[in-house]
Amino acid sequence: MSDIDKDPVCGMTVEGDAIATLYEGIRYVFCSAQCRERFTATPYLYIGYPGHPSPRQRGVQVMKRRSFRLAQPLSSQEADLLCDDLRGMMGVHEIHADGDLVKITYDLMEVDAELIEARLLQIGLRLGQEWPEQLRLGFIHFLEESEVLGLEEPPH
Repeated sequence: MSDIDKDPVCGMTVEGDAIATLYEGIRYVFCSAQCRERFTATPYLYIGYPGHPSPRQRGVQVMKRRSFRLAQPLSSQEADLLCDDLRGMMGVHEIHADGDLVKITYDLMEVDAELIEARLLQIGLRLGQEWPEQLRLGFIHFLEESEVLGLEEPPH
């Protein structure tokens, strides 16, 4: 066991093993709880199958651009703070917040809409509660989960 390892989800170098998990007898370390959660949900997306490299090992990126409508508009200062916070999430590439609309570009291999929504709630922001918005977000969750599971399928 070395003191320096590589996070299988984002590829970052990790020192120590503060955030680690054992999977099929192999120890994996992570730079963040977010990366560990992604790995735990879909490990073969990152480690592959015997003799077959994973999508992550092949350099696959699945870029998504989504909009999230907040329950209340943000001031410009609040928008700046929100953007700074979300940029700290692994896989977030671009973010723009204006009023009650947050537009974000991210790599589905590292983060998904559900994790982004959870982060928004964690920092005290609520999403719009209208049923069309809730239906749209539910559909996005379904599509993203299906896409990730399709990438993780064993080779034929």
